[in-house]
Amino acid sequence: MNIDPIIIFMGTPDFSVPVLEGLIQNYKVKAVVTQPDKPFGRKGELRPSPVKKVALKNNILCMQPNKIKEIIADIKSINPDIIITCAYGQILPKELLDIPKLGCINVHASLLPKLRGGAPIHHAIIDGYDKTGITVMYMAEGMDDGDIISTSETKITDFDTASSLHDRLSEMGKNLLLETLPSILKGTNKRIKQNEDEVTYAYVIKREDEKIDFNKTQKAINNQIRGLNSFPGAYCLLDDQIMKVWSCRFSEKSFNQAQIGEITSLYKDGFGVKTSDGEIIFTEIQPAGKSKMPASNFINGHKDLIGKILK
Repeated sequence: MNIDPIIIFMGTPDFSVPVLEGLIQNYKVKAVVTQPDKPFGRKGELRPSPVKKVALKNNILCMQPNKIKEIIADIKSINPDIIITCAYGQILPKELLDIPKLGCINVHASLLPKLRGGAPIHHAIIDGYDKTGITVMYMAEGMDDGDIISTSETKITDFDTASSLHDRLSEMGKNLLLETLPSILKGTNKRIKQNEDEVTYAYVIKREDEKIDFNKTQKAINNQIRGLNSFPGAYCLLDDQIMKVWSCRFSEKSFNQAQIGEITSLYKDGFGVKTSDGEIIFTEIQPAGKSKMPASNFINGHKDLIGKILK
């Protein structure tokens, strides 16, 4: 085992931060690779990624290529023992995968081969999974199809949102990597081929995935709302204006004579909407141009909701 391995870390969003911080606390991270600064707000001011902020705070070399091939020579010059990635945001070419002596290791937010792709946390809830987890894996040329080294799982509760699951999995990713890394450095780790018959995908969320379809069941709509909370949010149209929906609850009423998408009832905590199998009650919403609010507050200023159709 190399007691002082040369490590390069690659990651970008908040999810990657605990993983990087865990590595910094236990090993020497030689360099960090993250996505370029992105424009933010009306003025388009450039903002660094969360991972870049950690790298700068710890005086670690930080590279931000537009395309990974731009820094292949730099990475070769560092001569890393291992490259560790977590939500970096680009597929790595074989030329890079072949550089480190111990390979490229990825921390992925699902129990592979389930939910390969860029949005496994959102889809775990949206697609109705009862559990998910973290996989530490060897990287290959395909999308999340490398050999599995270790896994850790967690139950998805009825109250989980993408946000709560994100935070839990991020910490799990840090812990599992730190538990697994010694065996990788020693060369004693497991290496398990993925079962291609069990593969599912979690493609990046698109705008059409955010729109609520009231022809679906209460459960499916609830999963969609939770799975898009707190980003990017599920939405529907009220009076042709976008209204985001952040939370809901089930109703036992049926309203068989109502139209799909019709606002059917007003409650103390929200308003009911007709779905394919009954009524779902929206409890936290965000009207166009407004901040998030309890649906009860919205009702107070809109007494004419009953009978309106959400699209």
